[in-house]
Amino acid sequence: MSRIVHLGLGAFFRAHQAWYTHAAPDAADWGIAAFTGRSAALADALRAQGCRYTLVIRGPETDETVEVTSISEAYAGTDAESWRRVWADPDTAIATMTVTEAAYADPAVIARLVDGLAARRAAGAGPLAIVPCDNLPDNGDVVRRAIQAQTAEDPGLDRWIAGHVSFVSTMVDRITPASAPGEPVVTEPFHEWVLAGDFPAGRPAWQAAGARFVADVRPHEQRKLWLLNGGHSLLAYAGGARGHETVADAVSDPACRAELERWWDEAARHLPLPAAEVAEYRAALLERWSNRRIRHRLEQIAMDGWQKIPVRILPVLRLERGAGRLPPGAVHALAAWVRHLRGGASSARAVLARLDPALAEDRDLVTAVTAAV
Repeated sequence: MSRIVHLGLGAFFRAHQAWYTHAAPDAADWGIAAFTGRSAALADALRAQGCRYTLVIRGPETDETVEVTSISEAYAGTDAESWRRVWADPDTAIATMTVTEAAYADPAVIARLVDGLAARRAAGAGPLAIVPCDNLPDNGDVVRRAIQAQTAEDPGLDRWIAGHVSFVSTMVDRITPASAPGEPVVTEPFHEWVLAGDFPAGRPAWQAAGARFVADVRPHEQRKLWLLNGGHSLLAYAGGARGHETVADAVSDPACRAELERWWDEAARHLPLPAAEVAEYRAALLERWSNRRIRHRLEQIAMDGWQKIPVRILPVLRLERGAGRLPPGAVHALAAWVRHLRGGASSARAVLARLDPALAEDRDLVTAVTAAV
């Protein structure tokens, strides 16, 4: 039986949300109907093996393998009939998604969610929770606003959503390199899932697998987005420029490590968390990233910088500039990204202007980024 519908059948979903559901004590009651973003290849491969797959949990020295059984159905993203059928099923209680940061600005992705919600309303199937699991601040609210923008001309559907649908914000964390269809999914031992919001039709006992339910997910989002994701972006661009291929390679380079620590010092000043907790998280990141048996490729992290930089780097930059500081860590992260875009020093101002026109009017910042490029 499927009670969760999921969009985005990639490696991270299979290492994270699907694993959490598999590890929950009531997993048998919470099957997942999973849809790919577009291609049918991964859905076909999963169906051929009974929707079961092997998850390889790769520590620094040894592997643990788990056969994950929480996916009960797998479909191509183009299968609109099955999509509507699953959403219209009264047993469906939760809709989750891992579609990358860029997809939340894609009207076609939001239209798929609206299509599912319209089918559910037409069937009188009752309430459900929408749970986005991508690296965006207040991701639940981001999805809610995007859906409202598309349903503005359908007041009946808009009112139904307001009365029947909750939007849960989450922070997700588990380093999972990309894998090809048919290959085992490889992930690290560490895992974290923090959620804030209501589940009007119920949910699995994810807390038994380590998930945390909190009133406000934002401090945890900021810690992860700025320290882990921001650090990843910095290493991807600065480490890639120095010829490194993986996170483990880059973090072992003293020059990259110095830039990383400088960036972390800047970000840590603005985290609403105890200093000891932040220091512990930084130490844990270094340990995780030093695991050479996890080949997390820098080129994978470097993708979609236009969507990632605004949420990973710019918030700290703005806070630092507001405090009258010109933060070298953020400056060098931006400069490394400009170089990654094949830009020279003369293009720094244009790149900043596209990110935010106000940045391009900050002469000291433009001068610093230009010099760093």
